[in-house]
Amino acid sequence: VEHLVRLVDDLLDVSRISRGKIELKKEPLAVSAIVQRAVETSQPLIEARHHAFTVHLPPEPVYVEGDLVRLSQVVANLINNAAKYTDAGGCIRLSVEPADDKIFIRVRDNGRGIDPSALPGLFQLFYQVDRTIDRAEGGLGIGLSLVKSLVTMHGGEVWANSEGRGQGSEFVIRLPCLRESLVCPVSYPADSKPDEGSLRILVVDDNRDAAQSLSLLLSSEGHEVLQAYDGYTALEVALAERPQVVLLDIGLPGMDGYAVARALRQHPALKMTHLIALSGYGRAMDREQARTAGFNGYLTKPVNFDELQSALTQPSFPDRIPG
Repeated sequence: VEHLVRLVDDLLDVSRISRGKIELKKEPLAVSAIVQRAVETSQPLIEARHHAFTVHLPPEPVYVEGDLVRLSQVVANLINNAAKYTDAGGCIRLSVEPADDKIFIRVRDNGRGIDPSALPGLFQLFYQVDRTIDRAEGGLGIGLSLVKSLVTMHGGEVWANSEGRGQGSEFVIRLPCLRESLVCPVSYPADSKPDEGSLRILVVDDNRDAAQSLSLLLSSEGHEVLQAYDGYTALEVALAERPQVVLLDIGLPGMDGYAVARALRQHPALKMTHLIALSGYGRAMDREQARTAGFNGYLTKPVNFDELQSALTQPSFPDRIPG
């Protein structure tokens, strides 16, 4: 049933594109957010086939202008395609590579590969490289055609490379790079300037309303505030902006707060950054898990702003999380 639903959805999308009925909701996007959403979509298939899957993102944040839902759909289709045609236990690698004013998203596998003579027709609607493949696995030849159409609508290109059968394959998306940052500091009121006690704080929460409300409160106290709405973007912003404090929600989708904290602690430049966990749970085991992940403090939601201010004004943070 799931396979049938996916095929029908793809057919409807192809029909809408051919009739010019799809409208892209373009906005500045962190490429990491696109990748995260795509990986979440494809994760069940990857896990079911026991693939070794790796993601490589650039150290600095990179941005494109596009529709998050559609670009995530494009990348997910390529990951799914790699998973389908890579035998159980195989390897799939997704990488993001900026080059001048372009962004390259590459999905590489060590699967069955493609005969070079088949590459030119690969993105044609209903085209199938091997018609003997079980249709439950091979589909109807819709996904790659949809990928090409959506990438073209974003001003990009997509192509495939393979040295032949049994040699694996690589699919490459090239998109225009957007220079301006998606995550901008929250500005202070015109008559307010940060005082000597101000901090650069990164607020990370997938609930945008909560993140923005907390950021406004902190900025009204004279702090410089940055925002991120997922773990991957939080890592990019932290590496680029080097905040003194990170207020990090634990319950993030995909890459949770514990994983983000561990990743931050692996970077020498961020080892002294103060990490404060924000969580809806206050059990001893939750606090201990946060301490192990590298957090300096732990606050339960809804956050008491007086307690938060007290944590921010402490001259030093505790080495362990109080019970």
